[in-house]
Amino acid sequence: MKLNRNDIFEALKSITVPGEGQNMVESGAVKNIQVFGDEVEIDITIGNPSLQARKKTEVEILKIIHEKVYAKAKIKINLKVDAPTKPKVNEIKGKPIPGIQNIIAVASGKGGVGKSTVTANLAVTLAKMGFKVGLLDTDIYGPSMPIMFDVALAKPLSVNVDGKAKMKPVENYGVKLLSIGFFTQPNQAVIWRGPMASKALNQMIFDAHWGELDFLLLDLPPGTGDIHLSIMQSLPVTGAVVVSTPQEIALADARKGVAMFQQEAINVPVLGIVENMAYFTPAELPNNKYHIFGKDGAKHLAEDLKVPFLGEIPLVQSIREAGDIGRPAALQTATPIEEAFETLTKNVVQELVQRNTALPPTEAIKITTMAGCAAVKKK
Repeated sequence: MKLNRNDIFEALKSITVPGEGQNMVESGAVKNIQVFGDEVEIDITIGNPSLQARKKTEVEILKIIHEKVYAKAKIKINLKVDAPTKPKVNEIKGKPIPGIQNIIAVASGKGGVGKSTVTANLAVTLAKMGFKVGLLDTDIYGPSMPIMFDVALAKPLSVNVDGKAKMKPVENYGVKLLSIGFFTQPNQAVIWRGPMASKALNQMIFDAHWGELDFLLLDLPPGTGDIHLSIMQSLPVTGAVVVSTPQEIALADARKGVAMFQQEAINVPVLGIVENMAYFTPAELPNNKYHIFGKDGAKHLAEDLKVPFLGEIPLVQSIREAGDIGRPAALQTATPIEEAFETLTKNVVQELVQRNTALPPTEAIKITTMAGCAAVKKK
């Protein structure tokens, strides 16, 4: 029997290229076919570098030619892998949310370092500066923003947007706010597995009418877990701020928080580190600073990790009291606390401007395997 190149081409159309969803001919994987009597030499190029994909491709080619063309054909396969090049840093697949210019994730390696307090005061300071600000409380198991903004009893209303019912965020102090705390009772524990928590977060993100925002702040839960991955898969996070206190045990976890954002599969720019509870100054000794939890720990960590140091927030009783009564301390005027949060906020904005100038816009990440586990616009 005389072998025919066209018959071989037709036979190869019944083989799907691993991971591409097209047959070998349509995808261009078949580069060349040469026939010498009963001998066939085929040049194939695939994009999947795995050994399993290569072996499967070779076996299927041999099988289909022997079954559909010539059972005694002698086949030589020259298989080349042309894997796609790695994406550039921060060039991540996904779709931005219309109307939201910048999304900043505020994270901490561990709980109790004042991350939510910093997020709330950062939000109100941005609003005081004239920016349009939203805040999403993503801590499903321990939401605190409704209390900090004095809206614990509020409920988001439903609004009609382009024929679809959307949640209207609760607003106070110039900040639009959504939290799972609006949908649960104060004494009700949220006992959900990861998928349910992720679904609730996606509803607050995509079923909400945020409108035009210069900034959407994300108050992430402590640690580096499932919620963090779900958020970064759902949202194009522009940059991250990591909050820590100065002591070594907090810094060790803050280091892990920075490492999470710098993972190759995530690549979210770290705008910098904030040192909270940096020092204590008694009212009767206004010129004294007592470094109760250690001195300059977060500053040294920032230098070590080569990320910006955004500023320090003192340990002040009124900051805690302000959060408890639902009026963030940065709303106070002409005080050292206001000045500290203004300095922090200006540094965050400055780093964000530099990030948006130097890097392409980030988009939501796509994580396919789990091994082991726009410039700032002012109103």
